[in-house]
Amino acid sequence: MLIDGEWIYDRAPCHQVQNPADDQILGPVPGATDADFDRALAAAQRGFEIWRKVPPQERSELLKRVAVLMRERAKDIAPAITLEHGKPLADAEAEVSRSSSFLDWDAEQLLRTYGRVVPTQHPNYQFVMREPIGPVAAFTPWNVPVSAAGRKLAGTIAAGCSVIIKPASQTPASTCLLAQCFIDAGLPDGVLQVIHGKSSQVSEKLILSPVIRAVTLTGSVEVGKQLMRLAAEGVKPSLMELGGHAPVLIGADVNPAKVAELAVGGKFRMAGQLCVSPSRFLIHEKIYDDFVGEFAARAGKLKVGDGFTEGAQVGPLVNFRRIETMQSLVADAVERGAKVLTGGERVGNSGCFFAPTVLGDVPLDARVMHEEPFGPLAPCTPVADMDQALSIANDIEVGLAGYVFTNDVEMADRLSNALECGSVAINQFTSPGADAPFGGHKESGIGVEGGMETLDSYTVSKTISQRRVNI
Repeated sequence: MLIDGEWIYDRAPCHQVQNPADDQILGPVPGATDADFDRALAAAQRGFEIWRKVPPQERSELLKRVAVLMRERAKDIAPAITLEHGKPLADAEAEVSRSSSFLDWDAEQLLRTYGRVVPTQHPNYQFVMREPIGPVAAFTPWNVPVSAAGRKLAGTIAAGCSVIIKPASQTPASTCLLAQCFIDAGLPDGVLQVIHGKSSQVSEKLILSPVIRAVTLTGSVEVGKQLMRLAAEGVKPSLMELGGHAPVLIGADVNPAKVAELAVGGKFRMAGQLCVSPSRFLIHEKIYDDFVGEFAARAGKLKVGDGFTEGAQVGPLVNFRRIETMQSLVADAVERGAKVLTGGERVGNSGCFFAPTVLGDVPLDARVMHEEPFGPLAPCTPVADMDQALSIANDIEVGLAGYVFTNDVEMADRLSNALECGSVAINQFTSPGADAPFGGHKESGIGVEGGMETLDSYTVSKTISQRRVNI
């Protein structure tokens, strides 16, 4: 834990971190006591009073130094991600690079947090300013422990806020390594705290405290709703990036083999444990057989293994509960008439490996068509036309990302505008980077991170009216 610039190790462990590739225990994580929570909150309040007064140019330079340190230390941070999460080392290194880009962007964007003068009748003058909202409680997930933390720390600290971050219990070390970069870059004590503990206890202690003025989470819909209920007690704004179930709409006019090649990379990256992972494939019936045949053939050739193993393309799931979820979703789909075209089962007897799985002819009432699998599971369903695909795509309560494959520009335009989600990629599998807003529609979240909006959730508006006369 990090509190007021001090790393704390000598607390009773709140949990053990396990390597999902070999089931080995990596070590204990110290849990915060009630006194630690009080100290962290007090430090965050003091840190905010200091940091909010630091000129934007100095905040910007510090974030740039952090980004440089992250890139210099990528060879240390990335292995920690792979140990805790299991993803291939190359993916972990790419995550560190992506996270540093958020710092670079926010370092520049904070210099553009302009106020404005509102025209009014002389001798009155009216100004609008943006100010940091205050200490923020941040909660990050296990699937992108550095990327998600990087977004939240970059945004809060750029805005002039202090922040207490609670990393996922499965992946605490990589977030701590990121925090050390901030310390070594010169961030004042108290601006950043890292807290560990039971999730429900941490969320209540932080969010219900009058010190905390805003809440941000990247996580599941269920957890997001819980944190929003707590935030509502204090009328605190929340930035929520929650779950998705990304549809892939594939038209009749594309080359099915080319799309299948792209789909294998998009679907099975990080073993499908990504909030924007394509997870419902809706394929025009004219090319359906060709697509699923090529898709399954390519998926079946992927190398599953430890993230440190050379050539490994698909790592383990984060824990055994995810294995059980995959097995349950596959069994349900098959019982309802789906066909297992490849995979469908656990790989080996140790570690949390599950074979890249493609399901064909999946009926719409199968659980996997409504529940985000968050794993290497790709359900495929034929559709008569793109209108049917669109209807299926929008017929759930989440909307984070969507994908469209067609050579018809008018069709691409129509589908991308009609999809009810926060981002749409056309003829590619990608998601917004630092320079564009990222967030969900419907139950996939509130607010966005990135783009010119990146600091909106961490700042508040203040209107100042002045009558310039002597009184």
